[in-house]
Amino acid sequence: MARRENRYVFAKEDRKFRKDRHPIRTLLILIPLLIAVVLVINYTITHRVTMEEFRLTVLNLPADLEGYSILHLSDLHGAEFGKQQKVIETALGTSKYSCVVMTGDMLGPEKEVQPVLDLIALMPPETPKYYIPGDTDGPVVDSLAHGSLSVYREWALELQQAGVTILDRPVSVTRGKGKLWFVPENLYALDLERMQGVYRQQLAELNDRATSLTADDAARIRVLEYELQRIAELTEVRKTIEPTDIQIALTHIPLSAEYAEDMVRWGNKEDVFSLRYAALILAGHYNGGQWRLPFGRALYVPELGWFPEDRLIQGLDYVAGIPQYISPGLGSAPQYGWEKGRAFNGPKITRIVLTRRQ
Repeated sequence: MARRENRYVFAKEDRKFRKDRHPIRTLLILIPLLIAVVLVINYTITHRVTMEEFRLTVLNLPADLEGYSILHLSDLHGAEFGKQQKVIETALGTSKYSCVVMTGDMLGPEKEVQPVLDLIALMPPETPKYYIPGDTDGPVVDSLAHGSLSVYREWALELQQAGVTILDRPVSVTRGKGKLWFVPENLYALDLERMQGVYRQQLAELNDRATSLTADDAARIRVLEYELQRIAELTEVRKTIEPTDIQIALTHIPLSAEYAEDMVRWGNKEDVFSLRYAALILAGHYNGGQWRLPFGRALYVPELGWFPEDRLIQGLDYVAGIPQYISPGLGSAPQYGWEKGRAFNGPKITRIVLTRRQ
């Protein structure tokens, strides 16, 4: 009888042992399955481009500019969303827009321009398209000898040939009695007279030794002549811009509140060409934080640290009382280092409609 009890006890302990091992086996099955589900969800999120739309109230907007719309794109970083950017084409759908603004870092890591050209091909050729370079794009002009007599780099020439305006000076759009200016933000802070003097001196020094110029010297002369022409045009813009004109400032890296406040505080109050009169600032750079927690904040942004506030890296906020919209971007940036690609962070394009209505 005791032997039976022992067998019963041993059998019971054996069943208990098997029961204890069961959660471990379950975990070994569930963990890889959970990882696979997370990867699939992340892939779905990061490979589907969506469009955000909002209306921005500009109280002094001329009546003829009511409903003027801007398609804002940024930070493609050479990413390809399907063959010839078909995924982005789906996101665009049948939406209408008055112009396209690209706030930099659209090129690939080796300055590949084709993904940007494929994107541009999706848009009506008659729609104005404006581009400012980002930090990974580098300068648009080349002061060294290269395979062209143009001052522009090869990628900039290809964009221009595709109908894109490289925004290295203010450009205006007139609709009826309303005028709107797209202004590279860095132009507001330039000391034109000092820069003009420096460029003229450098040009004179090069021309003084014209008989011994190298190919790089000739390229430098072309760049200096380009810069002097740009300063001349900017000087005229400052004279002709009216207080009733709408100014939209473009910058790749968003403006900090401190910088914008200093620009407004120390700027000449009599000068209409000033950040203080900007109706909107458009920016990019942060890619929405690149890696985001599911339904939460960005994980880490090198320039801002851990879990930065969203208002600093994407969406609409105000600096010095000026609305600043930071694009969530399309691709992934190299400055994030170990945060490769995008995580729980869908690529986005934005359509902004200007209105006088509140």
